[in-house]
Amino acid sequence: MRILRLVVILVMALGLAACGSKFRSYNGPKVTQVQVHKADRKMYLLHNDRVLKSYDVALGFMPDGHKQFEGDGKTPEGGYFISHKNPNSEFHLSLGISYPNEADVAFAESMDKQPGGDIFIHGGPNKPIRRPDWTAGCIAVSDKEMEVVYSMIEPGTPIFILP
Repeated sequence: MRILRLVVILVMALGLAACGSKFRSYNGPKVTQVQVHKADRKMYLLHNDRVLKSYDVALGFMPDGHKQFEGDGKTPEGGYFISHKNPNSEFHLSLGISYPNEADVAFAESMDKQPGGDIFIHGGPNKPIRRPDWTAGCIAVSDKEMEVVYSMIEPGTPIFILP
């Protein structure tokens, strides 16, 4: 009887531990494109022309306009791609965005500045936030939403960040 009770407790503990994983699986249609509409603070995951999911997002702390320089607090605008997945992100999970591209680097260098980098789609911070746009230039969703986004998007997926 004790052994049976111990086995049941172990099975329940393992089941609960599996429920707490930040890594989800996704078996739906492939995400062929990500669109971020900065003015509307919306991100759309698309399969061809069909929206699979949409999310409210937070942007850089100075969201208007295209990111030009390191530290400007702007979220880039234009066409990029998802460069990699980061399972050990400081912000729960994250997906790298291929900013800066050649044009971004050339413009920043022409102004004798650095273009910045490390632009991601990521989850929330580990501390309370006080403003709607709080990132250093990234695109943020909640941690739970990021788990779904992370499971759906693969490196190489195009992302279009629109004004």
